[in-house]
Amino acid sequence: MLCRVLKSKKKADTYLYLPLTTPLSDLPAPLQTLFSPEQEALRLNVTAERQFARLSGVKLLAALENEGYYLQVPPPPENLLDGLRSDKT
Repeated sequence: MLCRVLKSKKKADTYLYLPLTTPLSDLPAPLQTLFSPEQEALRLNVTAERQFARLSGVKLLAALENEGYYLQVPPPPENLLDGLRSDKT
């Protein structure tokens, strides 16, 4: 499936994967706000065999087919103090 990836100018490291022909106006209002104005980061061909940094091609294809989009948000910040505390025990 051909898709495009939009980058949010309002929230760092936040990306929206859409089927190539899906307009932003078809999405829920909060997503439209977060990704307006549109900034396309890239276009790619998603296959089940393809592996992405945070998910598999199978999961991405399922989200694109079921929800019509996939929202990638940054992972929560790591609490470095937790690592230090567990080292002392």
